[in-house]
Amino acid sequence: MNTTTIKLYDETKLQLNQFREYKNESYDEIVKKLVYIAKTAGKNPKLSSQTVCDIEAARQRLKSGEFYSEQQVAKMLGLK
Repeated sequence: MNTTTIKLYDETKLQLNQFREYKNESYDEIVKKLVYIAKTAGKNPKLSSQTVCDIEAARQRLKSGEFYSEQQVAKMLGLK
């Protein structure tokens, strides 16, 4: 897989960090998420609005600790 380096102003980097859903989410994942939202907004603005609301709700659940860890889900599904 090829990678590239891009220059960002510090303020831009701080703004990108606000889109992180979890601590180790990469900038590549964040940018892909933003590109998806931008494409969706152009094709279906109503769906885009719902997507943004869903992402914000998920971010709030993560911040408040309302989620299952991978280990908890595996145990619930009988995989561990």
